[in-house]
Amino acid sequence: MNYFVTGASGFIGRRLVEKLLQRPDATVYYLALEREQPLIEQLHQRWGAGAARTIPIIGDLTQPRLGVAEADIARLKGNVRHLFHLAAIYDLKASAEIQEKVNIQGTRNVVAFAETIEAGCFHLTSSIAAAGLYEGVFREDMFEEAEELDHPYYRTKHESEGIVRRECSRPWRIYRPGAVVGDSRTGEMDKIDGPYYFFKLIQKVRNLLPPWMPVIGIEGGRLNLVPVNFIVDAMDHIAHADGLDGQCFHLVDPHPHRVGDILNLFAHAAHAPEMSLRVNALMFAFVPQVIKTGLAHFKPARRMWDQLLKDLGIPADAIGLINYPTRFDCRETLKALKGTDIAVPPLETYAWRLWDYWERHLDPDLFVDRSLTGAVKDKVVLITGASSGIGKAAALKIAEAGAKTLIVARTEEKLLETQREIEARGGQAFIYTADVADIASCDALIQRVLADHGGVDILINNAGRSIRRAIENSLDRFHDYERTMQLNYFGALRLIMGFIPSMLQKKRGHVINISSIGVLSNAPRFSAYVSSKAALDAFSRCAVAEFSDSGIDFTTINMPLVRTEMIAPTKIYQHVPTLSPEEAADMIVQGIIYKPERIATRVGIFAQVLHAVAPKLYAVIMNTAFRLFPESSAAKGPQSDAQPSLEQISFAQLTRGIYW
Repeated sequence: MNYFVTGASGFIGRRLVEKLLQRPDATVYYLALEREQPLIEQLHQRWGAGAARTIPIIGDLTQPRLGVAEADIARLKGNVRHLFHLAAIYDLKASAEIQEKVNIQGTRNVVAFAETIEAGCFHLTSSIAAAGLYEGVFREDMFEEAEELDHPYYRTKHESEGIVRRECSRPWRIYRPGAVVGDSRTGEMDKIDGPYYFFKLIQKVRNLLPPWMPVIGIEGGRLNLVPVNFIVDAMDHIAHADGLDGQCFHLVDPHPHRVGDILNLFAHAAHAPEMSLRVNALMFAFVPQVIKTGLAHFKPARRMWDQLLKDLGIPADAIGLINYPTRFDCRETLKALKGTDIAVPPLETYAWRLWDYWERHLDPDLFVDRSLTGAVKDKVVLITGASSGIGKAAALKIAEAGAKTLIVARTEEKLLETQREIEARGGQAFIYTADVADIASCDALIQRVLADHGGVDILINNAGRSIRRAIENSLDRFHDYERTMQLNYFGALRLIMGFIPSMLQKKRGHVINISSIGVLSNAPRFSAYVSSKAALDAFSRCAVAEFSDSGIDFTTINMPLVRTEMIAPTKIYQHVPTLSPEEAADMIVQGIIYKPERIATRVGIFAQVLHAVAPKLYAVIMNTAFRLFPESSAAKGPQSDAQPSLEQISFAQLTRGIYW
C-alpha cells in the first residue's frame, strides 16, 4: 500500500511515517524541500530498516501542485492510496503572513495535488484551533459554528479545513488533535509549546521556595492535552478503518484537566511547591473594560508585564488560553477506536516524563552560553587597578577568554608585567597608565580609549583605596574621606560617564563596580571607605532604573575581604579567613556572564537583613566587634600588632569575609 505524506519531518509526521512503515506492504512517499535533503539521512536513521521503503519527493508546499517534477507526478498518479497532509504552522507566535501562506494556500495546493495524482483518501491533520474560541461544547460534526477566529492561528486552521470540505473531490477525513505534548512513554518533545510555556515559571518557583510550602495560584478553563503517541496511533487506526470518509475526529482527552490541576501536576513532577489555593481567572472578567483598556495603554504597566512574560518565556497569546472556553465532544473518535487499546493515558501517569525531558533537553537555559569566552570574546574590556590583586587576577582570566583587555593602573612597570603574563597565556592586553583619583587623568584615559577602540563593552571599576581607622581617630583627618571619595566614587563615576555615550550609541554595555561587603554590614572603622562605596552603589541603583531599556547593564559586587596589598597593613588579617584574588576574580566572571544587578555573599546579605529587621540589636553586635578588634599600627601610630586572641579569630571565622 502506497502513502504520500507532507510534513514527514515534523513532530507528528515522522512518527506517523514510522507507524505506517510497520505495515510490511507500505511504501511511503514524502514531500521534502530542496534544502531539507541533509535531514533525509537523519529521518532514515530514525525510521530504521523501514526507511528503505520511503521515497523523498522534492517540492514546496507553497507552490502550485507542490512544485513536484512532472516525472514524479507521473510516477505517483493513481498509485497513492492515502495522502496525509500534516505540513502546517502550529505556532501561536508565527506571523499572520506565514500562517496564511502555509496553512491556507499550502492546503489548497495539497488538495489540487491530490486531485492531480488521483489520490485515494485525503487525510487532513487540522487542530482543535479550528473551533476558534467557541463558548461551550464543540462537536465533531460542527464547523461553521466556530467563534472568535480573529487570531491568525485559529483563522488559518479553520480556513484550511474549509478548503478540504469545499474543494476536495477525493474522499477525505479530518483529524483535530488537542494540544499535543510529548510522548507519554519517553517524554520526547520537539519544541516549547502549550503547557511547556509555564515550565520556566514552575522551575523558578521551585528554585525560590521549598516544595512543602503552599502557594497561591490561578484556576482557569480546561486545556485538552494529548501525547503525540496517542495522536499517531489514533490517526493510523482511523485512516485504515472502513466507512469513515467525510467525517471529522477529535483526537482529544475525554476528561481534560483544568489549568490549575495541570500546573499542579507538573509542579509535583518538578518537586516544586503546589498551588494549595487557586483563584479563578474568570474573576478578572468582572473588571470593567474601561480599566482593562486603560491598563493596556498605560506604558509603564505594559512594559512591566511584557518584561515579566519575556523573563518567563511565555508569549502573551498563551496567557489568553488560561480561560480557554471550549470543550470538545469526541464520541465519533471513541466509537472508531472501540475494541482497541488506543486511549489517552491519564496526564498524572506521564507528566513527570514530560517535565524530565523538558529539563534535560528543552530548557532554554541549557542553550545559553555561560562560558566567559562566550561573554567577552573580541569585546573591549577595561579594568582599573589591573596591575595587582583582584584587577590583575580578573585581567588574566578575561584576556585568556579572548577579550581585548585594557589594563589600567598608575605604575607602568607593573602593567608591563601583567601584560607579559597575559600574552604568555595567549591573551591580548593594552596598557594605559592613569590615576583614577585624578579627574584630568580620567579624562585623558577616556579620550585615548575612545580614539583607540571606539569605547568599551565592559567597564570594571576595580581601583580603590581603603582606610581602616575609627571615626574618633579621624577627627583631624578629613582628607581621609576626601581621598577615598575621590578615587572610589568620583574617579569611577567619571569613567562611567565618559564611556556611557558610546554604549548608548551601540545600545549595549556593561558596568561592573567593585563595591564592598562593608556597605551591607556597615563595618566599623571603615566609615571613609564604606561611605565612598555606598555612594557608588547608590549611583548604580539609579542608573539601572534609567538605562534598563538602553541595553546597558550595571552590576555591583559587594566584595568580601580579599587577600591583597590593600589589607596588608592590618596584621590581624593574616589570621582571619579571606578570599584569594583568584576567587574574587571568579565573582567578577560571574558578573560578566550573568549580568545580575548585585552579587553578594550570604554573610553580607544576612547582615543587611538583620540590620533592616533589628537595627538596635545589630548596632550592639557591631559595637561588640568594634571593641573586640583593636586599631592597627597604621591607624594609631608606631606600635607592634599583637597576635590575635582565640576570641578574635573565632569571631572572624563566624563572620567570614566581613572587615573588622
